[in-house]
Amino acid sequence: MSVPNIRVLVVDDHPVVLNGLGMMVRYAPDMDLVGEARNGQEAIALYREHQPDVTLMDVRLPEMSGVETIQRLRQEFSNARILILSTYDHDEDIYSGLQSGAMGYLLKDTPLEIIRDAIRKVHRGQKYIPTDIAAKLAEHLTAPKLSDREKEVLLLIAQGKSNAEIGESLHISENTTKFHVNNILLKLGVSDRTHAAVTAIQQGIIKPHDLP
Repeated sequence: MSVPNIRVLVVDDHPVVLNGLGMMVRYAPDMDLVGEARNGQEAIALYREHQPDVTLMDVRLPEMSGVETIQRLRQEFSNARILILSTYDHDEDIYSGLQSGAMGYLLKDTPLEIIRDAIRKVHRGQKYIPTDIAAKLAEHLTAPKLSDREKEVLLLIAQGKSNAEIGESLHISENTTKFHVNNILLKLGVSDRTHAAVTAIQQGIIKPHDLP
């Protein structure tokens, strides 16, 4: 008795990538491509229509993010097996994607046969998280927890603001600003403002695009 092929839905907003992933699935002897979606709304509609075995999902989509799309699919289909395939390896993207219910996270430069292998494992109910992605996830989980106010102060530190300027921007006293700065240095395990900014960027607490 033959084993049914794995039915795969591919979701990506870049036509070239979408076409390439579609061809990768078509050429796999044990897989069938059931649909291609360019955004979250299309993905949900096609999932409802075909109920694929595995969905390949980009994490950053127009209108509705990949994370939100995964959350909505998992709410409606609790057994949905979703594998994220993304250009981005920021720890926040990885954490959000896996926390939303994805069973794996791969980068788009991953060799095609490894992507196919990941699809097979996710289809079997196994998680697929490569070593480098797992390391970034662990780094995120062990990163110091800053309060919302401390994150605001840290961003302004990274922008080169003085304590007085930070206090003025956030409508707090300079002494309160110093208190927050000292807490930030302590939590990050650094001795000065420059290292605090560098560490925050390295750990994904601050995104480079947040800086001037």
